[in-house]
Amino acid sequence: MKATPGAINTYIFFKLPSCFFTGVRVKTIDDSCCVTSVKHRWINQNPFKSLFWAVQGMAAELATGALVMVCIAQSGVKVSMLVVTNNARFDKKATGRITFTCEDGQLIKDTIAKAIQTKQGQSCWAKAIGKDSHGSVVSEFNFQWTLKVKS
Repeated sequence: MKATPGAINTYIFFKLPSCFFTGVRVKTIDDSCCVTSVKHRWINQNPFKSLFWAVQGMAAELATGALVMVCIAQSGVKVSMLVVTNNARFDKKATGRITFTCEDGQLIKDTIAKAIQTKQGQSCWAKAIGKDSHGSVVSEFNFQWTLKVKS
């Protein structure tokens, strides 16, 4: 799969339909950064008329996971990826369009390189920060990804 927003958004339509139908989309991606976006709508809201925390989590995980996928593809080696733990902090009510940015590409590349070199599973933490249209942080998600060369 080519790492373009269109290709990844098509992938999530078929492989992650709940993510797609709640409005989560990749906006930009390269080997160092991934930006996802989701707009607060009726289908993804909580009873308090803001973006449901789980939808924010899907957008944040996609920002980190798509970046992991790009880095794995660039390595040319088959590597399995799995989230083993995560945590989140919520700072403000999420309304309007929320954009999640992960800029941990170099950390992910280094972890993949170490997994390839040692032939052992490695893990790294990737962070996605969610901001509203005014630039205010609404939430921050951290995902611990394990990466292991497939045998």
